[in-house]
Amino acid sequence: MISADREHCEAARVAAKEAGRILMEGFGRRPQVYYKGRINLVTDVDRRSEAAIVDFLHRRFPDHTILSEEGQGHTGKGEARWIVDPLDGTTNYAHGFPIFSVSIALEQRGEIRCAVVYDPLREEWFTALRGGGAWLNEEPIHVSDTDRMTEALLATGFPYDVKESPENNLNHFQNFMVRAQAVRRPGVASIDLAYVAAGRLDGFWEFKLKPWDIAAGVLLVSEAGGTVTDFRGGPLDLFRAEIVASNGLIHHAMLQVLALADSDTGP
Repeated sequence: MISADREHCEAARVAAKEAGRILMEGFGRRPQVYYKGRINLVTDVDRRSEAAIVDFLHRRFPDHTILSEEGQGHTGKGEARWIVDPLDGTTNYAHGFPIFSVSIALEQRGEIRCAVVYDPLREEWFTALRGGGAWLNEEPIHVSDTDRMTEALLATGFPYDVKESPENNLNHFQNFMVRAQAVRRPGVASIDLAYVAAGRLDGFWEFKLKPWDIAAGVLLVSEAGGTVTDFRGGPLDLFRAEIVASNGLIHHAMLQVLALADSDTGP
């Protein structure tokens, strides 16, 4: 399977490179912005990037299904499914904030088989093959060896309905802020997960996410030696929309902090 996964991963890289070219072409300019909700936006660049990816993958693998954020996907007859985020970090991108990515993963029989997260600004390629490891620009990567929460650098994000819903992650953020060394909020889940895989971050948590936000990053963390679960330590469900990813050494401690919200225990 690894040989086939390599072929798929190379195809994902080709698609991501073209998408990255489109993103870089428009970065720093004022994109045309549309709103999918009060603060959930999409740009014309998202749609152009997605169209390029979907077109390439459809022509290369006509039987494969494509699940993509902006809905330009393809329904094939095969068991393989591409999960695509053509621009992870749209809000950052629209404001000229230089953190965003292209995220592409291939799922077969419920397993993520290959993953690509591409940061076109830094020319950083995070790739992973199931059972074959994870890399940053062809160099193997591994999660960090931080084993104390007080020394851990974490990342998280906030849901699009943070202003309306009481389930807004602010309670978890507060609990982690007083226990970890620091918490960052880059606004790009695929980059957060890639950084956990590369040892730049020690852990990440978030909820109300979509499959295209995390599919590639999940495999990156797993293949880099990390741990990925739901908030209770159970198997991750891409469609359940909650995730805890870590180097494994602080995973139990992260789950304990997340449980504080259920017990109404303060910092």
